Amino acid sequence: MGVLAAERIKLTSTRSPWWCSAIVVALALGMAALLASVARASHGEQGAFDLTISAAATGVSGFGVMVLMIMAALTVTSEYRFGIIRTTFQATPHRAKVIATKAGLVGVYGAVLTIVLVLLAYLVAKALGGPAAGATLALSSSAEWREVYGTAIYAFLCIVLAVGVGVLVRQSAAAISLIVLWPLLIETLLGAFGSFGRNVTPFLPFANASHFYSAAETTANWRWGPWGSLLYFAVFVAIVFGVAIVSVNQRDA
Repeated sequence: MGVLAAERIKLTSTRSPWWCSAIVVALALGMAALLASVARASHGEQGAFDLTISAAATGVSGFGVMVLMIMAALTVTSEYRFGIIRTTFQATPHRAKVIATKAGLVGVYGAVLTIVLVLLAYLVAKALGGPAAGATLALSSSAEWREVYGTAIYAFLCIVLAVGVGVLVRQSAAAISLIVLWPLLIETLLGAFGSFGRNVTPFLPFANASHFYSAAETTANWRWGPWGSLLYFAVFVAIVFGVAIVSVNQRDA
């Protein structure tokens, strides 16, 4: 409990978590409002934009979670940068407990914030989309509900992954580069090469995460369903975080 209290104080007493949270809120509600307005304006026209749960939650799952990952990585790399981590490990010699508590605390915070924002984005999009454009926006099936709670699970796992990456690289610039470039650039490029992309996509971690929480159809040759994809991504996160725990116990602070 002492470690948890210490990590809570660190999280709430620094400015970066507050700024990152504000950015996530703005992205979530702003994107929902923007896409709802586009759907309403294009309704009835050829090639009209369909307003769905995936579209309404784009600001959360597409951009918000990435900001939360950056925030999570900074909770580790900032301590290494300013030497605070040495004091932390002197107070709590069990280093794995410190890192696990940090990941768990930030992860739970990110998951709660995410699920609240997905529901708020749904309400905003429903209100601004109007009765016609918003007719396709509903929470009536298990797949649509999975996009709500699935995004929160995705956020939690991504935050744990980001903490692990922060522990491994120890530098903010390197950690943020990996967090941003891997899902946005590397996996996107690998999945863009025709049949090769369709065959390799089922083995990409973030593609599996998207397959779990998103009900959108993909052209990838999936060998398992959404829950299998969640398991795949969770195992990937566990491996990275496990390597980080081993690393933090072997390397000097």
